[in-house]
Amino acid sequence: MAGLSKRPIGATATLGKTGYPHVRSETGGTIDIVTGVAEAGFNPLDLLLASLAACMSMSARIAARELGLADRLAGVSVRASGEKSESGPSRFASLSVRFQFEGALDDRDKTNIAHRAEELCTVSNTLAVRPEVVLEAG
Repeated sequence: MAGLSKRPIGATATLGKTGYPHVRSETGGTIDIVTGVAEAGFNPLDLLLASLAACMSMSARIAARELGLADRLAGVSVRASGEKSESGPSRFASLSVRFQFEGALDDRDKTNIAHRAEELCTVSNTLAVRPEVVLEAG
């Protein structure tokens, strides 16, 4: 794979004395975080679930191609949701991922795509284990 450049990954959140975080990706994308119950937008938990849903949807398309089903997949929608733990530490106790496929796929095809997508998705693979978190305080 010589000559292929990697996409920079990472994000920086900045927060003032008041207000909400502003997040900037390494490639220059930005998003403002909200935390109010009625406020439209993303909070940190939404971002985690959005990452899972987006990764699984892209992985489903790759999986369909690998399984020889790409010509029968017209589209896919993935909804990720989570149940917060009632006991500490603050975290999700469980995550649910629901695939909705469009196209001429039978139930077996859909199941095979979903399971292969989970194997391919970097986000689901990361959530399946407890990755090391290295903290630096400057």
